[in-house]
Amino acid sequence: MSNFTKEKIDYYANALLIGLTNEERDMIQSEFDQIEKNMDLINEIPNIKSVEPQSYPYDMEVTNLRSDEVEGEEIPIDILLRNADKTEGREVEVPKVVG
Repeated sequence: MSNFTKEKIDYYANALLIGLTNEERDMIQSEFDQIEKNMDLINEIPNIKSVEPQSYPYDMEVTNLRSDEVEGEEIPIDILLRNADKTEGREVEVPKVVG
């Protein structure tokens, strides 16, 4: 027995201000029936409750990380700011792009 009856579908459609024809309601009913059958199949998998859920389908392995050491000499800020058109103190002024 489906949890989504025609009365529930009509109730939710009215609450969402969606007008459904009988054909649309029957289509939604059959889709929910299929979803519930698939959920029942998943629940029949042995030991499904003991399996950890995955948020990403592949194992992620990071084998090497870069070092966070500064390499080379630092460039003074006044030399870097020479490349900017407009500056205010140590800050670079950029054009406004969002209205």
